[in-house]
Parts: sequence; C-alpha cells; structure tokens
Amino acid sequence: MTILGDKNVTGATIWLTGLPSAGKTTIAYELAGRLRAEGHRTEVLDGDEIREFLSAGLGFSREDRHTNVQRIGFVAELLASNGIKALVPVIAPYEDSREAVRKRHATEGTPYVEVHVATPVEVCSVRDVKGLYAKQAAGEISGLTGVDDPYEEPQNPDLRIESHQQTVQESAAALHALLTERGLA
Repeated sequence: MTILGDKNVTGATIWLTGLPSAGKTTIAYELAGRLRAEGHRTEVLDGDEIREFLSAGLGFSREDRHTNVQRIGFVAELLASNGIKALVPVIAPYEDSREAVRKRHATEGTPYVEVHVATPVEVCSVRDVKGLYAKQAAGEISGLTGVDDPYEEPQNPDLRIESHQQTVQESAAALHALLTERGLA
C-alpha cells in the first residue's frame, strides 16, 4: 500500500485474458475510466501497444508469446507495486505463462486479479475487430489463437465475464464490484 498525501492507494494488476475480439480491451478502458473518476491511478497495458513498443521483434511462437507475457507481467507488477491499478487486456494464451505472472505478484506481495473474458470464438469471429479471423479464413495468416493455435482457458479465474451476454458497462461493473469486494477499488 502506498500513501499519497492523506489517501491510501493500493495498486493491483487486473489481467483480462481471452480470445482476440473477446472484448478485453474495451472492458479494460471502460473500467479504467470508472477507476480514474474515483481518483485511482490507473494504466492500461494494451497488448497491441506492448507488442509494438516493448516486445517489438517477437513473433508468435510459444516461446515468444511466453516472453511477451512475462515482460508485460513484469511491467504490470512494477506499476501495481507503486500504487497503480494496471489493467492488462492481453490474450496470454498459455496457462503456465499466466501462472508465472501470478507467482511473481505473489512473491512481491502485489495484488493480482485474473479475469477470463469468456467470449465464444464464434462471437469473436463475427466481431473481428482487427480482421484477424477473416485473414485466417482466407489463408493469409496462421497461428490465430483459438482457431489454429491453442488458447488454454483459465481453470479458476477470479472472475469470468461472458461479454456476449452483457453490455460493456455491465462487464466493467462486475469487475469493479470484485475489486471493491477485495478492497482494491
């Protein structure tokens, strides 16, 4: 816990995992707005931006994906340990990679919340925010998580959000309620 003036501020990493176009980033930005309005120091570590700036040069092999997730986890823990709510909408397709990030947080005593944005691949492929599903179907790309590359769903996430059955605001509210329950919001 960091003391800023008279206000106690507890940082945390809130990791939103799920398939491409599941709604992770949209929910993260909605929650970030709400947390900021309440006076929380908040950063969104968007997976696409991280790949461009922090993980440039990495590909999409299992090893490169693991390295990417570990880098993001390190930055998230650093921010969270300094009183910031780090919202991390990143696919992180492998359970062992996510578990390594969770363990880093536990070792450092930093709160960590794993959220599975559990949107079915059929819904994600219709949303297709970045056109990845269309490119994969056309044979232009391969290795799309959840289609022709594995996605290991979290077995025991702190929260499971089915974004296809509720609004973005409802999804963010459910996550905010969990953070409040845990003393993090």
